[in-house]
Amino acid sequence: MKYDLNLLPVFMALMEERSVTRAANRLGITQPALSNSLNRLRDTLRDQLFIRERYGIRPTQLAEEIAPAIEAALSQLDHVVAHQQEFDPGKAKRLFLIAPNSYAELVLMPALITRLQQQAPGISLRMTPFGNDLGETGVISGTTALVLGRVVDPPDNLVVQHLMDDGLACVVRADHPTVGETLSRKQYEALRHVNVLPPGRIRAGVFQALSKQNLKREVAVSVTHFLAVPEMIAVTDYCATLPKLICRSLERDPRFKVVEAPVDLGTFPVEMAWHVRYRQDPAHRWLREIVSDTASSLTRWRD
Repeated sequence: MKYDLNLLPVFMALMEERSVTRAANRLGITQPALSNSLNRLRDTLRDQLFIRERYGIRPTQLAEEIAPAIEAALSQLDHVVAHQQEFDPGKAKRLFLIAPNSYAELVLMPALITRLQQQAPGISLRMTPFGNDLGETGVISGTTALVLGRVVDPPDNLVVQHLMDDGLACVVRADHPTVGETLSRKQYEALRHVNVLPPGRIRAGVFQALSKQNLKREVAVSVTHFLAVPEMIAVTDYCATLPKLICRSLERDPRFKVVEAPVDLGTFPVEMAWHVRYRQDPAHRWLREIVSDTASSLTRWRD
């Protein structure tokens, strides 16, 4: 029996997106064209494959059974093709979609972009938000090249690599009336605080670190991004508990003073994840190496 291999990516797009509209957008084709491909798949496999529901489509039992084999076949094809391609970062023209959380966007991305400008000026990056749901980033379907941040409970089709660890310190204004070169537990608990509530798991990490040490905090204001903190600290007597690499950048600003937290608040991991289909892609592999080396250099600089 002859099979049209062009139909296999259509099947996987529908399987992963669970929506005809999103699958068509991902493949860059019209919905009628996708529906036509789906009808051909149904004729070939003699099964409905996907059933319409109120909020999308649901795979049939046969679709669920054959999906792992089709995904493996496509991954193997990608591997074969990738090995036939050469990648020269100095000459390459390519766009990568990356989903960093707010920490990675502020700490990691500027250093990464500096390296790309020097080593691969034809490589472009486009960033998309990385919130609580990995599915929304596009990394599970493979449309997004990388997610950067804290990756919790990844599905089987993602590869996760640890990049680095960072800790927590405190920031106040340089002429703070009650905080000198050190900060005691009593002082910390007496201060009012600027609290960062970015989307993602780092939010829980700070809360858990404080809870483990039974360290209390009176929150004066909560913001959604680290970039909102400095101007609030500069004009108040508030304190902010921030990742150390962010604190180190604020140390260069004479308006601020960085002090150690009154207790050890531990560390949190920064990770990188990507779809298994990119495991052997030369350009993607090169990008991962650049990201990993950039993270290592930041850790060395912090220490």
